[in-house]
Amino acid sequence: MTSLLNDWRRTHYTKNVNDSQNDEEVVIMGWVHEIRDLGGIAFILIRDREGVIQVTAPKKHISPEVVEEIKKFRKESVVGIKGKVQESGKAPNGVEIIPTEIKILNLANQPLPMDPTEKVKAEIDTRLDSRFLDLRKSSVSSIFKIKSKMLHTVRVFFEENGFIETNTPKLVASATEGGTELFPITYFEREAFLSQSPQLYKQMMMSAGFDKVYEIAQIFRAEEHDTLRHLNEAISIDMEASFMDDKDVMKLLNDLVSQVIINVKDGCKSELATLEVDLEVPEEQFEILKYSDAVDIINSKDVPMEWGEDLSRAAEKALGEMMEGYYFLTEWPTEIKPFYVMPNEKNPEISHAFDLMYKDIEISSGAMRVHQYDLLKERIAEKGLNPDSFGSYLKSFEYGMPPHSGWGLGADRFNMSLTGLNNIRETVLFPRDRRRLTP
Repeated sequence: MTSLLNDWRRTHYTKNVNDSQNDEEVVIMGWVHEIRDLGGIAFILIRDREGVIQVTAPKKHISPEVVEEIKKFRKESVVGIKGKVQESGKAPNGVEIIPTEIKILNLANQPLPMDPTEKVKAEIDTRLDSRFLDLRKSSVSSIFKIKSKMLHTVRVFFEENGFIETNTPKLVASATEGGTELFPITYFEREAFLSQSPQLYKQMMMSAGFDKVYEIAQIFRAEEHDTLRHLNEAISIDMEASFMDDKDVMKLLNDLVSQVIINVKDGCKSELATLEVDLEVPEEQFEILKYSDAVDIINSKDVPMEWGEDLSRAAEKALGEMMEGYYFLTEWPTEIKPFYVMPNEKNPEISHAFDLMYKDIEISSGAMRVHQYDLLKERIAEKGLNPDSFGSYLKSFEYGMPPHSGWGLGADRFNMSLTGLNNIRETVLFPRDRRRLTP
């Protein structure tokens, strides 16, 4: 029979129990990670969010009731342990707990669908099918602690730089950028779509006079890719700012990424150590590579690419072999960029668009936007889209739209660069791709 908490409350996470508390009584709560019963003495590792601690039970020196409770333990059961802290050179963190009372809060069924101790390795699909167990592993939970630090840093950075947080609709009447990569849904008596991007709304906020806005939210893309870097639901970090050009917002992006790296390196030391990642803080501004020069580099690696084409996967890999860390790709052809991207005033064939790359992966895309109503309407038509479908959006450009620029940063891909992972599914709690809609 399992117990209730009643008047018990945790006094310490495992990592906060140390030798300065020798002979103090503590209460820890967590999962049974490992059990070793040597007859006269039992060693149990208890795991919580912050780490693992050893509970040592010498059966001659603890109560029979505690001995009986320990006999009921199963791996991954949830327990509460009240006991005295003792120094122990052989135990994790140099301390152990001698139990005086035990509460079995929930017994885990056996056998487990996978092994959270990682003694038995599991494939990614098996892990995702039992994600709640997979997330108990320190190597996995570390990914999301780093992601939490990253997102916190992003919010603080924006707030300190005068940005206002916004929340735009995720149910929309038409495509943000055109195309067919949309998830249709039934919206009462008509069709609607899941939002691909907050792009049009954050531009409308510039017309509203909010000056500088940001949003951290889900986006949905009905792409049929089945790759290590694509998902159909992702988190996008978006910003838009009035009276700034592409160079201004590139600097903001550069500074933000650098600040995240500094904060993660400083605040997630144990998580980085668990993942065996040594983050390097950029000492200089990121390198800027023009699109035309990138085409030359790619062709020099025997990967055919014509000026005016988007980067294929082979082209990205070729570029990644030559470029280290983070770098900007600028002066993209106007033709392959969305309608809202501002063409270069001197050479309209190139645009004020940029991508931020990390080695061979695009993690951000941005640009100075078209803010003139007539030019924007013309650009929409040039893309084969119907301006009438963008009525509410275009209306905001008729009554005083300032020059503005912005970008979107893929939080999940960014986290790949911070954690050294090569599969984006690892960086999302419950990933959604072509084949996976559960758990």
